[in-house]
Amino acid sequence: MVKVIQLFKNEHALINKAAAGSREAQHRLYELHAPKMLSVCRQYIKDLQHAEEAMLNGFFKVFTHLSDFKNEGSFEGWVRRIMIRESISFLRQHKKLEFQEDQFNPKEEFENNINSEMAVNDIQKLIDSLPEGYRMVFVLYAIEGYKHAEISNMLDITEGTSKSQLFKARKMLQEKLKNANSTVYGTN
Repeated sequence: MVKVIQLFKNEHALINKAAAGSREAQHRLYELHAPKMLSVCRQYIKDLQHAEEAMLNGFFKVFTHLSDFKNEGSFEGWVRRIMIRESISFLRQHKKLEFQEDQFNPKEEFENNINSEMAVNDIQKLIDSLPEGYRMVFVLYAIEGYKHAEISNMLDITEGTSKSQLFKARKMLQEKLKNANSTVYGTN
């Protein structure tokens, strides 16, 4: 019988070994975090191969700047922020990130009619169908939890544009959900 010996007792030790240049430790960190980080990149980038490319570029940055991580807070959160920035950078480089500058009217209302029975893949497809600018702001705000001031700094847009993009994304998603629900339930 083969006995399996755990090489690294905790993530902190693994991070230190990876920072010291251990390829094995770097590979192990990659294996631990790649599935979740691909999911993060995929939220921003529709095409899976492009999302993988952004993730790989992000991991390159993680490993070249690993000494910058001071073991304060979550390592996963630190890596996630790198992946988000790398996804945004990828979209900028490929000129797929556009925003419409316009005024935001917070007095308009929208209702939340999300069907909790929808599959995650169906919801992701609806989000993917949003225009790039709408989708980017929606994901940063609604999924990642960034504030409009942070989004405006990250994307180099005004806070008003961020709010407007979010409002329009929600409104468009509401229409798409309404259409999806009417098709599924035959209320059309």
